[in-house]
Amino acid sequence: MEKRYRRAVFIVTYRKEKNKILYLLLKRKLHWKGWEFPKGGVEPNEQLKTTAKREAQEETGQDPIKIKSYNFKGNYPYKPLLKDRPEYTGQTYQLFSAEIKNKKVKLDPKEHSTYKWLDFNNAFKTLTWPNQKVSLNIVNKSIIRK
Repeated sequence: MEKRYRRAVFIVTYRKEKNKILYLLLKRKLHWKGWEFPKGGVEPNEQLKTTAKREAQEETGQDPIKIKSYNFKGNYPYKPLLKDRPEYTGQTYQLFSAEIKNKKVKLDPKEHSTYKWLDFNNAFKTLTWPNQKVSLNIVNKSIIRK
């Protein structure tokens, strides 16, 4: 079978509370179970930044205050292959961050069962996938440098 990867974005989503940065983790229930950041596929003819803004809004119910792109990309195979995406054998991603304002998140109940706001250390420990831990590290370093 020919490898065909779906284009997607990872969005490390955060909010600032007093002098702390808290990261949003979503508990995945569609395709696999575990903790992740908002992410999603790029629509035909859609710019990556537009995808990041749309997916952040769809998966949090909020319009991001700020979206930033990072020079970090990757890919991974679907294991097992996904029944609702038979044309794809995996996914590529580009990293973004999105700052949102409010604690209250409106989840897509088909994809996620709950969410948590966590500081960097707890978010790092809780994330399921190594590529998302690397993404968190990159975004956190960028935010705290400001």
